[in-house]
Amino acid sequence: MAKKGNRVQVILECTEHKTSGMAGTSRYITKKNKKNTPERIELKKYNPILKKVTVHKEIK
Repeated sequence: MAKKGNRVQVILECTEHKTSGMAGTSRYITKKNKKNTPERIELKKYNPILKKVTVHKEIK
């Protein structure tokens, strides 16, 4: 029997891009352990539209 793990797939979306008013959006897909980190995660990732590193927050 396959064991169902605590790892879930989450989507990270740029927080600065929404306020900039530019078209499009910067999103990344990653995995997290929901048992160790039940709160929403924030990571610094590269935004190719703004051409700089920005804070990305979990959206789902």
